[in-house]
Parts: sequence; C-alpha cells; structure tokens
Amino acid sequence: MGQPKYGADFKHFDYVNPAAPKAGVVRFGSQGGFDSFNVAVAGVKGEVESRLTLIYDQLMEASLDEVNTEYGVIAAAARYPEDYSWASYRLRPEARWHDGRPVTVEDVIFSFESLKKLSPQYAAYWRDVSAVEKTGPREATFRFAAKGNRELPQIVGQLPVLPKHWWEGTDASGRKRDITATTLEPPMGSGPYRIKAFDAGRWCEYERVKDYWGEKLPVRVGMHNFDVVRVDYYRDITVLFEAFKADQFDFRTENVAKNWATGYDFPAVREKRVILEEFPQRSSGVMQAFVFNMRRPQFQDERVRRALNYAFDFEEVNRTLFFGQYKRIDSYFSGTELASSGLPEGLEKQILESVRDKVPASVFTEVYKNPVAGSQEAFRANLREAHRLLGEAGWELKGRNLVNSRTGTAFVIEFLSFDPSFERYVLPYQNALKRLGMTVNLRVVDATQYQNRLRAFDYDAVTFLWPQSLSPGNEQWNFWGAEAAKRPGSMNIAGISDPGVDALIGKVVYATTREELVAAARALDRTLLHHNYVVPQWTYNFQRTARWNRFGHPQTMPEYGAAAFPTIWWWDATLAAKTGGRR
Repeated sequence: MGQPKYGADFKHFDYVNPAAPKAGVVRFGSQGGFDSFNVAVAGVKGEVESRLTLIYDQLMEASLDEVNTEYGVIAAAARYPEDYSWASYRLRPEARWHDGRPVTVEDVIFSFESLKKLSPQYAAYWRDVSAVEKTGPREATFRFAAKGNRELPQIVGQLPVLPKHWWEGTDASGRKRDITATTLEPPMGSGPYRIKAFDAGRWCEYERVKDYWGEKLPVRVGMHNFDVVRVDYYRDITVLFEAFKADQFDFRTENVAKNWATGYDFPAVREKRVILEEFPQRSSGVMQAFVFNMRRPQFQDERVRRALNYAFDFEEVNRTLFFGQYKRIDSYFSGTELASSGLPEGLEKQILESVRDKVPASVFTEVYKNPVAGSQEAFRANLREAHRLLGEAGWELKGRNLVNSRTGTAFVIEFLSFDPSFERYVLPYQNALKRLGMTVNLRVVDATQYQNRLRAFDYDAVTFLWPQSLSPGNEQWNFWGAEAAKRPGSMNIAGISDPGVDALIGKVVYATTREELVAAARALDRTLLHHNYVVPQWTYNFQRTARWNRFGHPQTMPEYGAAAFPTIWWWDATLAAKTGGRR
C-alpha cells in the first residue's frame, strides 16, 4: 500500500553502515534447549534451534524503516494483477546453495508445499494460496483461491526457500532424509551463515559464509557482519542472568521489570563495560494476557471470563512487583494506530454494522475498560462484581468452594508455564481466585513439555503473547480463526470459534486501502475485547537491552527495528579492547 521508499537502483538501506567490518564473535544466551534443525516441522515436532533462520534466504525481505514493504533477496522481481489473483516471482540467476548449486523454481515449489503441509502456522498464513507452479525457467507463480487479498502477493515472498535436492537426498550413512521428521543433521542453506558446530540442547555455532552469493545485494549490504554467531542454552532463567553478568554471552533483552530496576547494579555496568540501552518499539502492537482455554467447559461462559478479569489486581502487581514500569494492555493492537478507542464511528462503525448480527451489541454502546483496583476497597468491590457474574453464569459457593450449581463440579484452574518467574505475578492472582472459591494450581514444566502441551491444547490457563505488525492480515486466521481453534499447533490458544470474529478477520484480510485496513483492525480489536476472551496483562513500549560494550551500530537506527541486534551491528575492536577479554 503506497510507494516504496527505496528505488530500483538503491545501494543499501539508510539504517546500515555499508563499511561495517566483517569480524568477531557474538554470543547469545537462551532458555531451554533444541533437538532439531528442521524448520518445516517447527511448532509440531521437536524444538528448533533459535537462530536457524540465519542459514536460509527468503524470496523477499522487509525493510526496517517502512511499515510494510519488502525487497528482493532470492527474487529479482515480482509481479501481480490488479485483482490479486496470483503473484509471480522471478529468481536471481546468481542465487546459490552452500554446495554451489543454483536455487531453482523447483526449490521454491518444494518449500511452499512442504511448509504448508507440515507447519500449522504456514498452513494458516497461506490458507488462500491454492497452488504454485513453474511458469518460466526462473519464474514461480502462486495461484490464490480468492481475489482481492492484497497481502497474499507479499506474504508468499516471505517463503524461506529450502533445498529440494538436499532433503530428497541421503545423509552420510546413506539413509534417505525425511522432511517430515526432526533431524540434527545440519541442513543445507543459501543464507549468510551455515552451522559450524553444535552440542544438541546445549549450544550451537554459526559461521559466516565467506563466499555468500548475496553479500552485495542492496538488501544485504552492511548486514550480518559477525564471523561467528553462538547460542548457549540454559535451563534456569536465574542462571541465564548470572551467566550474562559473568560475561558468558554478550547481549540480553530484559523482560523482567525487577531485573531492570535492581538487577544491573554490578561493577561492569558502573564501569561502562556493560551498556544498558532502551530502543523504542514502533514496529508492532501486542496482546499479552492470561489466556483461558475455552475448550474447557468452565471457561466457555463470557461472564466467567469477565469475572476472571475483575479478580486480577494489575495496579497492585505493577506497584509491588514491577516498580510501576508497565501500563495495562487494553487492545489486541496495543501501542499502534490499529487499537480501538472510544465508541465506533465512521468507517469502523460501518464495518461493524455490516456484521451487527454476529458481534456483541455492546461494541456499539460501551467502551471496553479493564477493571481498576489498586486499593483494598476497590479490589473488594471488584471481587464482589466477579462473584455476581459467576453467580449469573451458574456457579455458587458451597462452603468455601465454587461449584457448578447444576452439576456440582468444582471450579478448577491450573496455570501452566515453563518459566519459574511467572509464579511471582500468578501467586497474587491465585490468592484472589481462591477468595472466590476456585481451586487454583500452578505448574512449572520444562520448555519441551510446555510446548507439547501448548500444541495439543492441553492446559487450563497460560500466559501468551500475540505480536501484531502494523499491517495485519492473513496471520489473524491463525490467531483467532475458528478453523485454527481445531488445528493443533495453531496460535488460537484461547480456542476462539466465532462467526463474527471470522467475518471481521475477512474484512482485515481483504482491505484495499490503509484507511480500510485500520478501520477493520479496530473493529476486530473491539469485538475481541468485548468477548472477554483473555485477561490482558501489561506492556512496555521499549526494548530494554544490556550488552557487553564490544559492538558498534549505525548512527541512524531503523524506525521499526528496535535494537535490530545483531543484524546491523558489528564488532568494534577498539571498544572490545577497553571492555576486556571474555571469560
């Protein structure tokens, strides 16, 4: 939508240093582990290594200083008709796999068909892409099931291209490879890095490909500047933080408010050998929330879910645990122009009127607001309202236990997580819910078990985060669509299956102007809020980062890239000498 910032003859993005040195090692720490290098089954089988995308190129890649524009990597050119019924990509003849073989149209077809078949995320994302075919020696054409989906020509360009010849070949022992299974054999790629060495579940190193075919492309100049990228894995989040302080890895995004407020008072910070820096988050909105699985009977009544919101005292948690750093989320597109506010008007109201019989009547008459507490008096009033709503929904107190008045079934919630730190903010919530008579349990499992249970929808309640781009589209089917509610591995964690929501997703996907897209997103946002599907948590509009002071970055940072580390950063030998050697 609109004119791209960069012309056909651009040399590099404005936010890179084209003379950045190619040198050095950058190390990351990550919680959990990995047991697979197969992106095709990510989200279904195994835990994929977190930086694996470094070895792959896509057809196109987004710029970080535009809302929604992409430029060619493997693709030299793209075209599509006015009705958006198909899109063709012409491949660069110089695109090569790491074994020297050319990237072909057959690779593109193989990649698309494999990912759509095996990955729930891609299946939802490309649900309206009906086929891909070879229409020229270096041209692949994607056919779309419906016309008018303005995003499809672009999102098929986000296809990570996989090597057909490698996946259909045999490994060193002569066994045929299987793209439907996990593997720890380092796969073939075409991107700026390849896997150098690894110890499954513990660490992985990537080395820069010195003869990378795409290094001089305008979309690659000044990027991927480190000779080695290493990831070390830690089971415990506290140990992970201590490892950073001990200079076991270089860069950390801090997501724990207490750590940011009190945890960085150590010598290296005071000596400026560790730099703390916040980068504005302008590229996306977010909904982070307690999510209750509506596939469970106790959460299917909207009044119950609203009662669960009344029982959460965000203001007290923010004051006592988060040092007042956060604000309460009140939108599924929080922090962007896509967030609804006030009562609907103009084009947004027209869109809602078109589905009036499918959405809550309150979207037209009430402004969504989270309950506010912060004092004992206000919180007691909120609990009384929660109790009233539960009673309307058919739940009553027998003794101290909340039970279903018809079946006698007790109201039970198990909060599931893989991060022990979640207990800090769930415990106050647990106490409030117990005051309502609910039986509430907290369970922390390892990361692999957590992912498997999430994929199988085997949970009562979790904390989940949905990131939102500034140009939402087909991914909304995977977040909130009825079909995704039944598909294991989808991001429809709440189990939303609602005709009004589906209708409004369609309005977002088939918007033809920016104005229409914004109005449709606000209508969808408002409807999701009024269904009370989740209990919104909190957000902070900056990326909080800590780094050992060995790296340089461009003077002009990308407007929508936050820190963009390590993509556009580089090793600074002068700073590294002052900071001192690694341990």
